[in-house]
Amino acid sequence: MDEAQGDDTDALDRPAEDHLAGRFGRPGEPLDRRSPFLIGLLGGLGLILAYAIFLGLRNAASILVLIFIALFLAIGLNPAVVRLRSWGVPRGLAVAIVSLTVVALLAGGVVALIPPLVSQTTELIQNVPDYIQSLQRNETINELVQRYDIVNRVSSALNAGTVGNAVGGVVGVGRMVAGTLFNLLTVLVLTIYFMASFDRIRETGYSLVPASRRVRVRLLTDEILTKVGAYMVGALSIAVLAGASTWLLAVILGLAYPFALAVVVAVTDLIPQIGATLGAIVVTLVGFASSLTKGIVCLVFFLLYQQIENYLIYPNVMRRSVKVSDVAAVVAALLGVALFGVVGALVAIPMVAAIQLIVREVVIPSQEAR
Repeated sequence: MDEAQGDDTDALDRPAEDHLAGRFGRPGEPLDRRSPFLIGLLGGLGLILAYAIFLGLRNAASILVLIFIALFLAIGLNPAVVRLRSWGVPRGLAVAIVSLTVVALLAGGVVALIPPLVSQTTELIQNVPDYIQSLQRNETINELVQRYDIVNRVSSALNAGTVGNAVGGVVGVGRMVAGTLFNLLTVLVLTIYFMASFDRIRETGYSLVPASRRVRVRLLTDEILTKVGAYMVGALSIAVLAGASTWLLAVILGLAYPFALAVVVAVTDLIPQIGATLGAIVVTLVGFASSLTKGIVCLVFFLLYQQIENYLIYPNVMRRSVKVSDVAAVVAALLGVALFGVVGALVAIPMVAAIQLIVREVVIPSQEAR
């Protein structure tokens, strides 16, 4: 009895740490967070991690841009899906209808581009002998050819190296076309996926916000998403107007395939920064293939129209649809192109609208409450 009581007394007198020792002994003292070694080690690991993140973002930049563009397009096309759902169409079928419409528009633009391109190129090649004969009959041209020895210069330029560079250029163009098609297909597939799961992605994002702020964040975000959809509607309206103007010009000048040229201009006008210029080049080349006068008329028309669209039509449409002032729309487009290129031009106007909304509803009330 006394021995049992003595054992209990010894157990009570042991330090509390002995009960936590376990089979591998008692834990040691914690590391000193102010130790130079520990500070240097954690700092070095932080730099390595930051550099690894930078390398990952740099290597995946092209894919991240495609994902961003697809998400932006899904946000812009979501109002069409919502409208179809309000008519009783299931979400899956609504997404399919919108996706097929977009694919049909893209395919229509490509199909509309091929016939005039092939026919006008063939016509130009067939007229090359006539052009050469007319040049040979010109005394001024013959004098210049003899004076500057153009024939020998051209012959010496056509060596094996030049031919190799030309072949390399053709291969490079082929790679560029293949890469462009791959990017377009990737964006299209991602856009369809984002549209199909748009509500789930949005609700998941809202669930990450603290509950006390969730209602206000939801209202502000929904308003920003609405402005992105309005921007897409405005961009489509501008593209349709450009296509209609091109069709009218082609009919007046008597160009071949006026509807096809209008579709090409409308589709390319949706591409920020360079789209309108590409459509103008195609139509102008068709005009020059028909006659010199028609080519000059097309060139002058598109130079004037692009100025009117950039500084009159575009700002007014965006002011009515996205509620962004004319000056803000022009400045945002220019800054977006200068900073981020095509992607910057794509998101410049919705970004300005979102910033205006946040400043008006969050920043200003916060400053007034102080």
